[in-house]
Amino acid sequence: MDIASFSLDIFKYVFAGCVVVGVGNWMFWTKYNSHVFRLKTLEAKYAANKEVLPLRLQAYERLVLLIERINPANAAVRLHMSGLSAKEFERRLVDEIRAEYQHNITQQLYVSDVAWSVTGQVKDNTVALIRNAGAGLPSTATAKELSTVLLAHIAALEENPYDMALKTIKSQLVG
Repeated sequence: MDIASFSLDIFKYVFAGCVVVGVGNWMFWTKYNSHVFRLKTLEAKYAANKEVLPLRLQAYERLVLLIERINPANAAVRLHMSGLSAKEFERRLVDEIRAEYQHNITQQLYVSDVAWSVTGQVKDNTVALIRNAGAGLPSTATAKELSTVLLAHIAALEENPYDMALKTIKSQLVG
């Protein structure tokens, strides 16, 4: 055996060892880095949830309050003033509903699309209900008569739309 063949054999073994060590090293660090990256991602997600969760809860609370405030049964009692005509009271109710909705418009950032959509539908349906009730009354009607018609219409419904909206919003919070 000559020195050249011996050197070539040593080179082959050293080279093969380096390849094995390199592949092992690459596999270890790839796996280690992916675990570290995943851990850091989970930590960031946890921190974001920790900060956003109170805002989400507050937004859902605001939607529940909005639904309760635009419910004609509650709004009529809250906004009623003796001596108002039905038209003046209708305008006051509609203005109050729109103002409440506009005041809470930023809550859509923190609630589900379904919860926000239901809220918008309830607002639109309530305005339509008030407009239709006012249109069916004579021009001499009072605010009390408008309130009576509104409450009678809601009572005649098979399911209260405001209760259904609240159930939907609550289910979105849990889900």
